[in-house]
Parts: sequence; structure tokens; C-alpha cells
Amino acid sequence: MSAGMDETEKQVRLVIEYDGTRYAGWQVQPNGTAIQQVVEEGLFALLGHPVRLVSSGRTDAGVHALGMVACFKTSRELPERAFRDGLNRYLPEDIVIRQASVVPLTFHPRFDSRGKWYRYTLHLSPVRAAINRHTCWTIKKPLDLQAMKQGASFLVGRHDFASFRASNCGAKTTTREIFSIDIVPDEPLLHIDVKGGGFLKFMVRIIVGTLVEIGLGARPHEDIPQLLIQGSRERAGKTAPPRGLCLMEVWYGNLPHRLVSLKNTGPKV
Repeated sequence: MSAGMDETEKQVRLVIEYDGTRYAGWQVQPNGTAIQQVVEEGLFALLGHPVRLVSSGRTDAGVHALGMVACFKTSRELPERAFRDGLNRYLPEDIVIRQASVVPLTFHPRFDSRGKWYRYTLHLSPVRAAINRHTCWTIKKPLDLQAMKQGASFLVGRHDFASFRASNCGAKTTTREIFSIDIVPDEPLLHIDVKGGGFLKFMVRIIVGTLVEIGLGARPHEDIPQLLIQGSRERAGKTAPPRGLCLMEVWYGNLPHRLVSLKNTGPKV
């Protein structure tokens, strides 16, 4: 064992739920309070020493999560349940630890991830939402759901998603794989479930914005293959507001059976 290594050090994996409305995103940054910062401060209060959380990814300002995964290392001896319940005592009402478990030191929440499930929620009504105002995007005109499903089908599979990323996205490659896109009515809400191996900055929100334009009749669903070929952000739809987006789950190990059967089944572009 290398010098300075604590033989009792362990790694704890957290599954975190949060309402991102009043935060500047997940990652610690100088221009606002981040969820990572708040959880790390809670861990310092619980453990008595500073820690750095390593997460499965980032969410932007105003985006929510039911299943953000993050890990930290500590030498404190506590039962797994105490990491969850003890930390929750130091967190505000809009952040909560759903699960805490000890995992091998070799586990990495980002690099070991097999896929993620994002859900975007629309509120279909001529009147704006009140109760759900922080968790959905209100669309006041009817949507053609069949056209949206047809457009979404072209996005399933492995493609170059350069048209569906933020202009300041720093990813080295724009090729990603989407396992499935499901459009799920839940009146007056409509959920768009996007499941894939990885995502570019704003990718899900731009996909949603483009699908909404298709649903409103502002563009045909046949535009999608051309957008994938052209790789031009300017030609894709608007970026949907962050408040409707939620990270539902991060997968490790084997993917859910249904997703395995759907991989690479989208129409060829």
C-alpha cells in the first residue's frame, strides 16, 4: 500500500434527488449556489472533514433529478443508513439523499455508467401551470403526437448529434447513442422519456424543442434525418426550458432488458 493511504478509507455512493429551481446547476461554480456545494457542506457537517463529490454527470441551472449518482471517500465508520439519514438532517428541503451504499474504491460514477434516463415534462393547456410551474413547460396549442413519435424514431440509435448540442459544448466527439425515446401522455402532462448511453450539453432539451416544433406543425418530422446529417445547431429547434427536465436514473452493470432489445433499432439515416 502506498505511503499516506488510509487502510480504512471507503467510498460511499449516494443517489440524490433535488429540485433544481433555485440552484445554478449541479457543479460547484463561482456565479451561484450549486447542489454539489450544498451536499458537500452537509457532508462536512456530518463527517467532520471536507470531501469532494464525484458525480455521474452534470445538470444545468433549473434542471431536476430523482437519481443523480455521486461518490465520496471517507474514513469515518458509519452504518450505510447513517450516511443517508445523517446527511439528510443537514440538507435543505429541496435536496434529499434517497440511497447511500458503500462501493469499491475502483467504482467511478461517470466512467462506469452504462446509460441514463432523462424525462422532459410538457404541460398541455391553454392556461399556464401553477402547481407544476417549476417542473414543466406549458404548450398552449395542441400537439400532433404521431408526428412527434415519427420524428423521435429517427433519433434512436448511434448518430452524430452535433445539431443537438449547445454552441459552447466542449465535448470532443458528438457521436452518441440513444436507446429509446418514448412519448407518454399523462393528461394534462406529456412526458418525453429519452434513454441513452450519454448526452451532450443541452442535447435532450434541444431534442424536445425540435419535437415540439414538429408537434406544432412548424416543421415536418422528415427534418430529423437532415439535421443529423447537416450537424448545424442553427437548423435544429429551440432549446426547451430547463425546468421541464429531470434526470430520472443512471444505470450501472447490465442495462434494463427492454433497452438492450432496443439498441441500434432506429431508422437508418
